[in-house]
Amino acid sequence: MAIFTGAASAIITPFKDNGEVNYEKFKEILNDQIAGGIDAIVVCGTTGEAATLSHEEHLDVIKACVEYVDHRVPVIAGTGSNCTETAIYLSTEAEKLGVDGLLVVTPYYNKATQKGLYEHFKMVADSVKLPIILYNIPGRTGCQMLPETVVKICKEVPNIVGVKDATGNLAQVATMMALADGCVDLYSGEDALITPILALGGKGVISVLSIVAPKQAHDICQLYFDGKTEEATKEQLRAVPLINALFSEVNPIPVKKAMNLMGKGVGPLRRPLTEMEPEHADKLAAAMKEYGIL
Repeated sequence: MAIFTGAASAIITPFKDNGEVNYEKFKEILNDQIAGGIDAIVVCGTTGEAATLSHEEHLDVIKACVEYVDHRVPVIAGTGSNCTETAIYLSTEAEKLGVDGLLVVTPYYNKATQKGLYEHFKMVADSVKLPIILYNIPGRTGCQMLPETVVKICKEVPNIVGVKDATGNLAQVATMMALADGCVDLYSGEDALITPILALGGKGVISVLSIVAPKQAHDICQLYFDGKTEEATKEQLRAVPLINALFSEVNPIPVKKAMNLMGKGVGPLRRPLTEMEPEHADKLAAAMKEYGIL
């Protein structure tokens, strides 16, 4: 059984003005997400600025998320690293904290070979009992997991169950799913490609759109699952201008700006991320108004 189906929010990490994690605001955001109908929470991923959290903060945020969500939806923790030993450490600690699954990104900067990727993920998987979703996002990591590698890992490592695909390459995804013969739980890592990924056998999306529009992201998936493909496609296309605005600068700059525009008070970004450029912020606000969330 898949860890989740539908839309999971790649949740942000709110900060106070002094740079500390704002746990009161974090709880409020999680409650809003669940009330909005989101199907799962992914904590300490790219959108959560995990790269700027210390290991202690990283685990504290995961712990708080598990506590605040309190089994209402699955919690999946981002525990990847470019160092295999660090990924093992974060994964084993997250398991102790009670998460439902792990999201493990391909090692960044090192640019591992396909053999190296296989060994990295197998070592992480062997250290825990939790189900693991691989995260293939070569645009950020400089490292591409080939379809054959994803399928080999999912077939040979029992607790590696699927992949979040943010390649944007539907032909590659189709090749992977043709090879998989049902062994790969596929999740879109691109909000603009939710319905195309579902059409290729996807289980859902790990989403940024859902942070500001949880019901709408859930509904795109649910409409598709209910056989209402035309309605799902209509909702997918309606969201595209907002999705484009949410990725007009590097994630999570725009989505944090969007939440602050909505009055959520999620605070600043950690460097090296900076505040959104005014012209992009204006276009984001306009897209939010057009979509009906501002």
